[in-house]
Amino acid sequence: MANHYFRFKQFTVYQDACAMKICTDACLQGAGTAAYLLGRKPDVARILDIGTGTGLLSLMLAQQLPAAAITGIELDTAAAGQARSNFAASPWKERLQVIETDARELVANGQYDFIITNPPFYESDLKSGNHLRNQAMHATTLDYSDLLKVIDGQLTEGGAFSVLLPYRPFGEFTTMANAAGFYLQEVLHVKQSERHDYFRSIGLFSREQVEPKITSMAIREADQQTYTPAFVSLLQAYYLYL
Repeated sequence: MANHYFRFKQFTVYQDACAMKICTDACLQGAGTAAYLLGRKPDVARILDIGTGTGLLSLMLAQQLPAAAITGIELDTAAAGQARSNFAASPWKERLQVIETDARELVANGQYDFIITNPPFYESDLKSGNHLRNQAMHATTLDYSDLLKVIDGQLTEGGAFSVLLPYRPFGEFTTMANAAGFYLQEVLHVKQSERHDYFRSIGLFSREQVEPKITSMAIREADQQTYTPAFVSLLQAYYLYL
């Protein structure tokens, strides 16, 4: 059974009301995206977190980007309430807010400089008997095409977005993003250990056509116990025991 909270160095995330719990790959997305923004857009002003869940990604970005006001949107009532509580207990509560809504119902106003999202996984895979977990993990409410439409409507012309996806569907998503006018800037392919195949991809997209930067990393060494230096470098600012 998952712990009902996860304590980081500068904040704590409670997750007992959320169908999807904190996972390592989501932490990698938050850390990697924050590093990207610090290098490219350290003064980013407005960020949208689509499907915020516990609020983890918003909190990680808030820790590293002091100029950013971050809005998390969440369809599930219980998860939205939990994110709101996690934000209120954080050091950055004045810069964080939650809107309980379907992303497709947001008025398209193109006001966000950056969007981050950990969208539903496994569009065609077998679902579980848990409705909320299905909603969180499957494209039952927001498929990739819908997601790209929401991003297109909410993002400023010069903005960018971060997405976490399973490794195998990432190429298909990239093709769909290209058709929608978004192009890969950077991608980090992730595997559980040096002995495993890739299982997640973290992509950064914008409307600028460039030759993408492609990198990869393992979370653990071949012994499957020790964190790799690359993982430690990304997560050291967040994880309590790194």
